[in-house]
Amino acid sequence: MTALRQRMLEDLQIRHYSPITIRVYLHSVSEFAKHFRKPPDQLGPEHIRQYQLFLIKEKHASQSTCVQLVCALRFLYTHTLHRKIQIERIPFPRRERRLPLVLSREEVKALIEAARTLRHRTLLATLYGGGLRVSEVTQLKVADIDARRSALWVRQGKGRRDRQTLLSPKLLELLRAYWRAERPASWLFPNATGAPISAKAAYLACRSAAQAAGIPKPVHPHSLRHAFATHLLEAGTNLRTIQLLLGHANLETTARYLQVADVAVRSTPSPLDSLNLKFPVLP
Repeated sequence: MTALRQRMLEDLQIRHYSPITIRVYLHSVSEFAKHFRKPPDQLGPEHIRQYQLFLIKEKHASQSTCVQLVCALRFLYTHTLHRKIQIERIPFPRRERRLPLVLSREEVKALIEAARTLRHRTLLATLYGGGLRVSEVTQLKVADIDARRSALWVRQGKGRRDRQTLLSPKLLELLRAYWRAERPASWLFPNATGAPISAKAAYLACRSAAQAAGIPKPVHPHSLRHAFATHLLEAGTNLRTIQLLLGHANLETTARYLQVADVAVRSTPSPLDSLNLKFPVLP
């Protein structure tokens, strides 16, 4: 590890960035330097511009990849290199406002039931039953299951915030069956070495179950979080409660589920119906 990379790592750790964010930022800066075959402290605003164009035009990188690069470079030049590069010289891409793809209740049921093992079934049920991010479900511990209060604790979730979410009787029953079968000691879903399972392992379990269930949609672990929020909204749960359960810092983030919930779409009459139109009868 170079001295500059070590310095950036320490700067990120001092500011309590999550391990996932640290890994992503270091990787983004490393790829940026490899592209020009120079250390990042020898690169400037014009190099940044050229690399962003390369990602967009040649690599066809996703918006999230471009955003990660911008965040990583802004941190590098501001906090590690202490270089006075105008923030406008490292612009964010225009945000895409895509609505989440939501699974129906029947699809969620089929997905969970199609899981290969009791472990995978419990993992998927926990993602949906608690509305968890994949990074949160992988970090769950047995001690985070609060059966007496019917709550599931999420420790140091996104933004390093603790919160509680739902622990339904059905999920508790499934978790108990899973515990009796596998006896996890500390981490709820450990891997073969005893460490928490990876996000990739959770993704593969979800994709395998979706294929077995015959669901044609592009299903991933976050699809279950979207379904959790949408189904609660359709059941009449207020938006503020859903925000707390999801751990959203901004209510606006939660409000986007209003656009995909059936209750918001199907219960709204079209203005066309108020026109009392008469159409000719076709022969």
